[in-house]
Amino acid sequence: MSDERTERIADFIGPLIGPLRVEPGSKVRLDRDFDPRYRAGLKKRDGIELLRSGVSVLAEYQERLAAQDTYGVLLCLQALDAGGKDGTIRHVMSGVNPQGVRVSSFKVPSTEELDHDYLWRYAQRLPTRGEIAIFNRSHYEEVLVVRVHPENLVRQKLPGDTLGPGVWDRRYREINHWERYLTDNGFKVVKIFLNLSKEEQRTRFLKRIDLPERNWKFSAADVRERRRWDDYQDAFSEMLSATSTKWAPWYVVPADRKWFARICAAAVLAHALMDIDPQYPEVGEETRKELLVIKRELEQEAPAGAAADPYTSRHPSAARATDRPPKKTKTKAKAKAKAKAKAKAKAKAKAKAKAKAKAKAKKQHG
Repeated sequence: MSDERTERIADFIGPLIGPLRVEPGSKVRLDRDFDPRYRAGLKKRDGIELLRSGVSVLAEYQERLAAQDTYGVLLCLQALDAGGKDGTIRHVMSGVNPQGVRVSSFKVPSTEELDHDYLWRYAQRLPTRGEIAIFNRSHYEEVLVVRVHPENLVRQKLPGDTLGPGVWDRRYREINHWERYLTDNGFKVVKIFLNLSKEEQRTRFLKRIDLPERNWKFSAADVRERRRWDDYQDAFSEMLSATSTKWAPWYVVPADRKWFARICAAAVLAHALMDIDPQYPEVGEETRKELLVIKRELEQEAPAGAAADPYTSRHPSAARATDRPPKKTKTKAKAKAKAKAKAKAKAKAKAKAKAKAKAKAKKQHG
């Protein structure tokens, strides 16, 4: 992908996902702050091409992520029933290499899982370096469904002195620290909440009943959970407020329009991968010389009438590039310039704060 195209995509993604980001430290009320029907002025007919572009970006960056083998990505998807998690995964990840992606769904904890700490079962499914792991529901179930249904907390066999009014604040803190630990070790945590309205959920439930081929997707338990709608909205609001951090912010994606939700989810994940900016490994000079020797051998084996190298015969620019060492990528220079600009801005802010403090002290002693 050219630097120019990358910049164009980045310029589009920023304004699209910016309004969806939960600012760290902010107090969230879902019904007040995020509209499930928001669509950023886009129309559905625009969505097909935008999603196709997003999938293309994800495919390239995932390949680079796997090749570099330094970073991993954990994508956490949360939503109420019928929120569209499965469809989002299916459409957004449609162009990537299946070998580099692993999806895990978390149901009711097993006896073995309940014999460990509450994060244990999620830790078993974390990505390896070079891999994208998707949690279809995630460790946030431990402060959502467990909070709405406190009987589940009892089943976790916790010591009595750890239960009480502070248990949820403690879990928020533990989750934040765990995600910071993962981030510090090269595993980027991307968190998306698919925000569905109560009316749209009702419509989707009815569709699952009306269409025989979708009856299997419906459960009476879904309706029972729907009766706790307000409790879940409160739990989600508190969770978003307490666990959207600088290192792992939440994105609240409007989910009433499936096509728009998929575009946004692709954009959020693409933004995370572009931020990592993984690079293909560059071989050393000695390895390159060995490759050129092998190349000549293979070219000499060409049958009569066949091109010595079928690929370079069709792509002359590749032939010209073969005998010269690879160029340093523009991306590295760009990253260096970005780091320099960031350091300059930080120094400027520090100097400004120092001057402000000095002026304040002078005023107090004047």
